Amino acid sequence: MKNLIIILFTFLILGCDNNATIVSFDDEKSNSIRNHYQYYLNNDIDGLKELWADDDKIVLYLGSVETSPLSELTGLIQAQHAAFDNIQLLNIQGEDQPIYVETKTYPSGQTWTNTWFKWSAVGKTTGNTVEIPVHISFRWEGGEIVEEVHLFNPTLMEEELEAFNASSDKS
Repeated sequence: MKNLIIILFTFLILGCDNNATIVSFDDEKSNSIRNHYQYYLNNDIDGLKELWADDDKIVLYLGSVETSPLSELTGLIQAQHAAFDNIQLLNIQGEDQPIYVETKTYPSGQTWTNTWFKWSAVGKTTGNTVEIPVHISFRWEGGEIVEEVHLFNPTLMEEELEAFNASSDKS
């Protein structure tokens, strides 16, 4: 009976298909995204471009089901740095912890790095602090980002950008 149980257990283990999703937190891709965010915080577009696929290969969703060109994202980043001071990416729970970054490799072979954080900045025109919960996912192929999905409510950021643009138009 003992041998039968061992044989059945062995077949069960060996017969299982390993279709599990692999999740990692301190891997090369997760760490690359952490560095990517440092480039963002430093307004270093050239540094950001190190991970992005060419403009004609990358697919961007900036809070919409419609795709956007890479130039729209880089323009938004430059506008954020022009209109805001003290831009930070903070732990979503407000703790003194790093932001959440995890990389998942799915049974399909696709690899995505997912991030969650609170985007925080002070509007240069109004002095208002803007805090927005953000989720961004990055899909990888051949060591570069080929798809990027941004999920957040842009209302407060857009209001500050409009105030900045209105004050710039008066100058």
